[in-house]
Amino acid sequence: MKQLSLSCVISVVCVLVMGTSVRAELPVEKLDDTGFETLFDGSSLRGWHVSTQTGHSNASMHTSGGKWQLLDGAIVGSQDIPGNGGIILTDRQFGDFEVIVEMKNDYGPDSGLFLRSNERGQAYQYMVDYHNNGNLAGIYGEGLSGRIHRQNFDLLQEVTQIRKREDAFPLPITPEQWPQLWKHGEWNELRARIEGNPPAIHTWINRVKFMEFKDTEARHQPAGSIALQVHGGGDYTKQFVRYRNVRVKALNQ
Repeated sequence: MKQLSLSCVISVVCVLVMGTSVRAELPVEKLDDTGFETLFDGSSLRGWHVSTQTGHSNASMHTSGGKWQLLDGAIVGSQDIPGNGGIILTDRQFGDFEVIVEMKNDYGPDSGLFLRSNERGQAYQYMVDYHNNGNLAGIYGEGLSGRIHRQNFDLLQEVTQIRKREDAFPLPITPEQWPQLWKHGEWNELRARIEGNPPAIHTWINRVKFMEFKDTEARHQPAGSIALQVHGGGDYTKQFVRYRNVRVKALNQ
């Protein structure tokens, strides 16, 4: 065996140390999981209903709101006919709350986790734009005034790659760390907190905080449903969004 030069040994050690430090730097938070109640336990869709009133249901002339079903313990959504989506909402409404869902969507359909939604789908949206040039955990004003659209990264053609975007709340990880945090094809945890009106909203992916946003005016109702979306447009009748273990904790009661 040839003797390794000192420079080679140092280089190998540096690579190993750098790799270890990258993995150690994920800013995972210790979040409080107490006080949550289950909104969907995987056994039935009791407590949820589908709305046909959003603009994403135009293709059916608002006669259906996409296809929503219970499969393998998850809420599974898709377009029911090409271009026709919609939302599924909780029957109950919530004001200040924190919500946790687990998500395992196909890469392609546009979706969303709606906070304080009404039947028309007007809401503050935790973005689940899980496709090329999309985003997760950004905040979008769905049907709201003010052109609210905040995100600090773009998903790329390969789901393992992201591109940093400038935002007032900086991207909390490097693009190289994305495959370490996000596991496509597995269940990943999405989390959001909304308080006040105008609301302050915080979002997390797998317990790493990805966005903070404070609205400047009370432009929307102070309480509403929690909703999941299948976006209209295109043909996503054979690709699916999947959510499970939906839990909520009311705040400031």
